[in-house]
Amino acid sequence: MTDPRLNKLAKLLVNYSAEVKNGDFVLVQCEDVSEPWMVEVVKEAVKAGAHVETVLNSHEVSQVKIRYSSDEQLQEENFMQKVLLEKADVWLTAWGTKNTKANSNVDSKKLQLSSKGATSWRKIYSERMGDGSLRWCGTQFPTYADAQEAKMSLSEYEEFVYGAGLLDSEDPVAEWKKVSAYHERWIKYLNDKKELHIISEETDIKVNIDERKWINCDGKVNFPDGEIFTSPVEDGINGHITFSFPGIYMGKEIEGIRLEIKNGKVVKATAEKGQELLESLLEIDEGASRFGEVAIGTNYGIKKFTRNMLFDEKIGGTIHMAIGDSMPEAGGKNKSTIHWDMLCDMRNGGKIYADGELFYENGRLIEPILEKYNL
Repeated sequence: MTDPRLNKLAKLLVNYSAEVKNGDFVLVQCEDVSEPWMVEVVKEAVKAGAHVETVLNSHEVSQVKIRYSSDEQLQEENFMQKVLLEKADVWLTAWGTKNTKANSNVDSKKLQLSSKGATSWRKIYSERMGDGSLRWCGTQFPTYADAQEAKMSLSEYEEFVYGAGLLDSEDPVAEWKKVSAYHERWIKYLNDKKELHIISEETDIKVNIDERKWINCDGKVNFPDGEIFTSPVEDGINGHITFSFPGIYMGKEIEGIRLEIKNGKVVKATAEKGQELLESLLEIDEGASRFGEVAIGTNYGIKKFTRNMLFDEKIGGTIHMAIGDSMPEAGGKNKSTIHWDMLCDMRNGGKIYADGELFYENGRLIEPILEKYNL
């Protein structure tokens, strides 16, 4: 029997997140273990009048390709993905895998080269998301492997996943509209600011956000959601930042990441574990050593680090920054094959100033600021 929360999720993704219309070309894509999610989403998209195409990826085939391909083969473009993203009006994806550790023993060089193979479709995705011609939303389907990664039973993980998406509420869409309205007040505050100053343990960094647009993450693009973000000025970041939690890249962990940045570029990068992979990621292309995103997590329903950035980057009381590809819709101009988020805990003394004004402390936005500006 299908979990009723899964049907709620499918309805929300199709009708609220992607706003699927009659005649839309909708691409639905996931790994084979997440097929129950695909079935529900396709059903709702077809009922909405869409033309639907599906791609069900095989975990085993993906592993064979990355392990046995030559360097040249790894860098070949994914032609089918490129063509589909050129044509689709909507792209709905689910994360959920059979084995989160499948790439643990894969050489870092192979992972770097396979990322380069995504360059052509990633460029199309970035441009079309930026100009609004593609509507995308990604979500999580609970699997045994992802539950193990989060150190939960499958039933506990299902409670976590669906709870984080407010799918236990009678009207999840209404709840996300409330989140959207709250975010919008803070976006109005931040949109005319020129600089953020972020201070936390082993972190002191200034980020130029002048004339960049803040984006309201209210369940339209990632689901579950709960953040506000922008793309910083490419040469406008200086200082150092230490990331509190492991960075996860294609199932491999990098722990104790500390970056030093000068005029927007990472000039020194160290890690307690995974130094080689960290260096290889920063060297993928010119844009990989610069930042594409700075964001504030606002979902206080997500309290635990689960090694899944879909959830972890939304943890209320954290901020995250991403190296690599920026968001054109936020005014970002940095281009890269990768977009890789890293998470900093702000709940123990962390502070953020906007143009010298303290608006965030100990993991919380300071509510009286909104009243001060009648927002």
